[in-house]
Amino acid sequence: MSSGDLLKIKYDSNLLHFMNDFARITRAGLKDCFFDNNDLLTFVVPENDLGRAIDKRGFKVKLLEKATNRKIKILEFNSDPLIFIKNLVFPLKIAKAEHEGKIITLEAIDSKTRGLLIGRAGINLRNYESVLKRYFDIEELRVG
Repeated sequence: MSSGDLLKIKYDSNLLHFMNDFARITRAGLKDCFFDNNDLLTFVVPENDLGRAIDKRGFKVKLLEKATNRKIKILEFNSDPLIFIKNLVFPLKIAKAEHEGKIITLEAIDSKTRGLLIGRAGINLRNYESVLKRYFDIEELRVG
């Protein structure tokens, strides 16, 4: 994703307020901020900035959740969609991820993880897919 693509994303005053809280509390870089389809406030940090954003004991995450009065997720960006999807679904573990054309296929390590990746009626899978589409030219995310 080029920096020109990111400029097309519009932020409302509420998100800008959350972004300011993030910068003030974490002192980490911030690439993006949005609510996912499950209404989870998600902050995307540049590569190698995740440690600064969460700190060793997760203290900054707790402070940020209290300041925003929301559950949050801090996600490390990666320009490789296969690494990005692994970061996105963490703490779930992926056995293998393949990118063919505009389709990414994930292979879960076990049936429980597969169920968590997909979610009831595919809600988690569609949520992950929408986040991927925000940054990459992906048409579909599948779990094999």
